[in-house]
Amino acid sequence: MKKAMYALSGDPIHNGHVDIVRRTTRVFDEVVVGIGTNPDKKCLFSPEERLEMVRRSLAQIPNVTVAAFEGLLVDYAYEQGIHVIVKGVRGSSDFDYENLLHRVGESQELGIDTFLLFARPELVHVSSTAIKALQQEEGFIHRYVPLYVKQCLEARISGQHILGITGEIGSGKSTVTQLLCELGRRRNINVHTIELDAIGNQILEERDEPSYQQVRNRVADEFGPSVRDPNGSINRKILGEIVYQDFQKLIRLNQILLRPLMVRLRKELRGKKGLILLNSALLAESNLTHLCNHNVVLVTCDKKSQEKRLKQRKLGKRQIRRRLDSQYSETEKKEKLHSAIRKEHQGRLWEVDSSDTVSRGVVQQAFDEIVKYFKIPCGPL
Repeated sequence: MKKAMYALSGDPIHNGHVDIVRRTTRVFDEVVVGIGTNPDKKCLFSPEERLEMVRRSLAQIPNVTVAAFEGLLVDYAYEQGIHVIVKGVRGSSDFDYENLLHRVGESQELGIDTFLLFARPELVHVSSTAIKALQQEEGFIHRYVPLYVKQCLEARISGQHILGITGEIGSGKSTVTQLLCELGRRRNINVHTIELDAIGNQILEERDEPSYQQVRNRVADEFGPSVRDPNGSINRKILGEIVYQDFQKLIRLNQILLRPLMVRLRKELRGKKGLILLNSALLAESNLTHLCNHNVVLVTCDKKSQEKRLKQRKLGKRQIRRRLDSQYSETEKKEKLHSAIRKEHQGRLWEVDSSDTVSRGVVQQAFDEIVKYFKIPCGPL
């Protein structure tokens, strides 16, 4: 049986590491991923935390075992009956360094050889240092690390635990969000709410930066001059009448708003610590659950409660039907969320029934589970 070892500090593991491991398993029958312990190196995460991140990140790759080791890598490999050490190389500086380490390892006369794999072009720029620096500035790192690692970096560097809140129109999302904020205050936990719809509305109506003026121009060009008010802002009522009649037009609007929305979201996240509630009715439909690492509260309610709330908003039957048709049903949202969690083996879904006949204790129960899941320090009720 051909056996190899790939070593890394794992502070944190990123997609470049994962790719090297995956490619190594195509050549060797068994791959040991070793997490080195260097007392002189200051790491962001403890050895136990790094092991957990690596295990989770590699859990779906067959024939891989993860272990911590101390001392010389070649010594550990020798003791485990491993004769090949795999190294990932991103450029000439990596090559020179790994060549030096290979020579040093050879000097121990243990018969350990080195197997080099060059990083894929799209991953050459990915490094643990760059990822930590990007998170420091609230940059999005979901393309660079597995989502569990992203969740750990957000907690450790930014002090943030991001939770999505979604549900059908009239399901009670705002009420549940308010209750979660109230429970947070009672438990001495900072809870912040970020409404994605509100950010979108600011872009369409208020922001005067040149880029957002260009966004409004694109919206007017796409959906017609009637959506524009004399002051240059977008009339959301008229725009809504257009996009809620045609799902493809709603998708097109979301495409136009996505980039500026993400820029403003980064600014909203900056400086906020604690539990961050990311509220959006179209979180699943827009494939944005990676923003909250697939950790989502799905707010539900019975049809009687929903109809009552929508009538209180003075929406007509046609308006209600168009709004409901423009988004997934409760069942479809649940299926999409579960699918995302299964695909990436990360995240959790809480279902909170916000029907008029249901006790608010269900929100309390969900809140307690959320606090425990994120390991958020808190005071007693």
